[in-house]
Amino acid sequence: MNNAATLEKMHALKLLGMERAFRALLEASADRALSADELMAHVTDAEWDDRHNRRTGRLSRAAGFRLRAAVHEIDFSIDRGISRKDVLRLSDCSWIQAGKSLVISGPTGVGKSYLSQALGAQACSLGFRTLYFNCSKLFLMLKDKRASGGYQRFLSRISRTPLVILDDFGLVQLDAQDQLSLLEIAEDRIGRHSLIIATQIPVAKWFDVIGDPTIADAFCDRIVPQAIRIALKGASMRSLKGEQDHNEACAIPAT
Repeated sequence: MNNAATLEKMHALKLLGMERAFRALLEASADRALSADELMAHVTDAEWDDRHNRRTGRLSRAAGFRLRAAVHEIDFSIDRGISRKDVLRLSDCSWIQAGKSLVISGPTGVGKSYLSQALGAQACSLGFRTLYFNCSKLFLMLKDKRASGGYQRFLSRISRTPLVILDDFGLVQLDAQDQLSLLEIAEDRIGRHSLIIATQIPVAKWFDVIGDPTIADAFCDRIVPQAIRIALKGASMRSLKGEQDHNEACAIPAT
């Protein structure tokens, strides 16, 4: 058997996980040789993992996340109104398959953005295409697309994406164009695809943020009734971390 030829064929067929696993086996000094079924299982698992990791990487890069967030790195040591069990329940992404949305609200710095992007990263790992937007930047982008003629194509891309994350919703008052864009995004997703809305603004005050009462009513009617609502609480995590770092820097080592 010509192992070099086998490796070349794996590479040519783009079986990169198999190639690396088989090469590693050839270079390792194993105590015993693998049986045929063990070898096949080993290289097949390696190829599966490699393709999964590369797909997850592509989806994560395309999502445009601002943070490198992960559900397994969420800090549950402080009571913020969400438990490890709650996050694990959301981590299977069955709510995305059902076309449901999440509304994550709470004061500044409590972890809304991190949680939304951690769940977005989890969605990518399970194969769901995802897009992340800061709302202020999104509406500026949509205005630019209107002017350049790419508006409908951009909205179509958003509408086809299984999960869209709108971060910092409500920090800036919406003008007439923004209101219509927001309603179009919601209209295209109802019952089909999911939204995560991360906001400091309680749902009861969304009418004030959106401005136009008719559009606000239509938007809330499409999103709120079927949404899973998470109300985070507590002090700013950034402030707590800053205080902890300060205390550690000022600590006098024991002698």
